[in-house]
Amino acid sequence: MNHYQTTIQQSVVYSGVGLHLGKMTSITFQPAPANTGIVFVRTDVKNKPRIKACLENVRQVEEQSRRTTLGYDYYEVHTVEHVLSALYGLGIDNCIIELDSDEPPEPEDGSVRSYIEVLEKAGIKEIEGELAKVIAIEKPISIEAFGSTLTAVPYDGLKISFTINYDNPVLGTQYLSLEMSPEIFKKEIAPARTFCLYEDVKHLQEKNLIKGGTLQNAVVVGDDGILNDEPLRFPDEFVRHKILDLIGDLSLLGARLKGHIISAKSGHASNVKFVKKIADVHRPTRDSVPLTDKKWDINDIMNLLPHRYPFLLVDRMLEVVPDKRVVGLKNVSINEPYFQGHFPGSPIMPGVLIIEAMGQVGGLMLFNSLEKPSNWIVFFTGLDKVRFRTPVRPGDQLIFELEMIHKRGPMCRMKGVAKVDGKIAVEAIIMAMLVEKE
Repeated sequence: MNHYQTTIQQSVVYSGVGLHLGKMTSITFQPAPANTGIVFVRTDVKNKPRIKACLENVRQVEEQSRRTTLGYDYYEVHTVEHVLSALYGLGIDNCIIELDSDEPPEPEDGSVRSYIEVLEKAGIKEIEGELAKVIAIEKPISIEAFGSTLTAVPYDGLKISFTINYDNPVLGTQYLSLEMSPEIFKKEIAPARTFCLYEDVKHLQEKNLIKGGTLQNAVVVGDDGILNDEPLRFPDEFVRHKILDLIGDLSLLGARLKGHIISAKSGHASNVKFVKKIADVHRPTRDSVPLTDKKWDINDIMNLLPHRYPFLLVDRMLEVVPDKRVVGLKNVSINEPYFQGHFPGSPIMPGVLIIEAMGQVGGLMLFNSLEKPSNWIVFFTGLDKVRFRTPVRPGDQLIFELEMIHKRGPMCRMKGVAKVDGKIAVEAIIMAMLVEKE
């Protein structure tokens, strides 16, 4: 049975204090189009950098840090595992997360129930016609790292079996095995609170961590019992929270996982190392890698496209999967030469130039799959189902998204849309072919 990608129906906000850095912060969950994935936007930074939740953006982690940090260029987002776990547990594939600090707020009780509540308030919807990305474990995959072991074996669904073993009479050994679904996640995993040993509190504080930690948002464990007034929510609450953390780290695959995951004493660093190994084995079915991670700029685009001013109509590439999908953008300026004569009293970008820009972005998807792209040119061979829905004006930013429909030899057929502020301005089916330069 095929499943479609999902996003939320409306924006929702949650505010609180970050667990490790202790800053007051707000997080805004925004709907996102298909194939966006989960993207953090640092609104406290002038240029609002976007940090996608993917393996390529995971910063170096240590097991004792007890958090997962994402980063791009100079910017980071810390302690993302609880947000990611809530989204993944509910089956939300696409979401823009605006954050006015460098760490999401920690839910007030140390679990992710508050995140679940606000996300369910936002509502979850399927994106019609966009199949969900799935990674199915086809053969056993296993690692040993940082004193833990992790194994994935084939399974029709997602099942997680987890064992913890602490040299502490309260924690001791706990084991739990559950088949995951949104309902099971909400009932059995989401309420489980983060925890730490009392003896580790001082060590974490010396590392300038858990500044926002209290007995209200974490379970603190001593030798004789827990120090919190509220009793445990489950007899095995500790292993349930470790499963919660693992689910957040599994979300970095950028796809829904089918398999049985078996963990013994794993933490964030070993989880991420394991997820990277899964991605290496299943690389052909992975989510796309943003070209920005490869430091592409306008010079790289000019090295591939033969066009020059005033017909170079692509400013930046955001994402590419060779022969499958590509995303690029163009910033529309009042200084564009065509505005002098095309409705000068009410400037509108000519529709044919939007189609040309869309074709240039699609051409870059084809070039990226060639061994020597500089030896080739992309020509239009036809257009179909062209629709102009919204005028494009100076100051707009056009986002071009193209999906490959069919490719045989040098000929291809692509479905493209041009969006402004998330709304489709132009859509078309583009036929093109690769022609070798003489």
